[in-house]
Amino acid sequence: MNVEEFTEGKVLLIDKPLEWTSFQAVNKIRWHIKKKFGLKKIKVGHAGTLDPLATGLLILCVGKETKNISTYQGQVKEYTGTFTIGATTPSFDLETEVDQTFPTDHIDENLLYESTKKFIGEIDQKPPIFSAIKKDGKRLYELARKGQTTEIKSRKVTISEFEITKVELPNVNFRVVCSKGTYIRSLANDYGTTLNSGAHLSVLRRTRIGNFRVEDANSIEEFTQKLEME
Repeated sequence: MNVEEFTEGKVLLIDKPLEWTSFQAVNKIRWHIKKKFGLKKIKVGHAGTLDPLATGLLILCVGKETKNISTYQGQVKEYTGTFTIGATTPSFDLETEVDQTFPTDHIDENLLYESTKKFIGEIDQKPPIFSAIKKDGKRLYELARKGQTTEIKSRKVTISEFEITKVELPNVNFRVVCSKGTYIRSLANDYGTTLNSGAHLSVLRRTRIGNFRVEDANSIEEFTQKLEME
């Protein structure tokens, strides 16, 4: 790796660690590139954010490649993770505490598998109130953390694959292939409703964006080690 590779444009595949924001990952990578090559500045941006409580594939565009970020953002994404059945949270994940519990005695494996079919294809999905979407110049999560409620419009998203991979109630493991703009947290919440119960997202990992796979990504530590060895 040399400085021209980065300034002329480079795509980096990073496996984002748990509890890091996508912004923190971008900042860390930018800092190491600047330090390595003695640069005052260099453009680094991500092609699709991951929540702090999610891990997995983050595409970073460096230098002139930042012009192509929207191309990567629009590609199909694959996620794996875990829904916890029988309880909901305001954020639809573990960022907030459980606010309601629901019966689960009626739920069997057949219902869990059959209920996924209702989400295949183009669906209307309402983003979580705890999201980075802007309304009237404010991020929704900023309003949510202040206890303010606001009407959120649903949006069209496409889910091409939704499978249950393991059942150990109350935890249900899944794999989803979906379009840009899909909130897996919202899918968890809606899935719980379909089960006549409740659910929230407890584990999430992004495994693919288009043809890019997390198996080909480096951890931040691996990337920095390779950079220093060059």
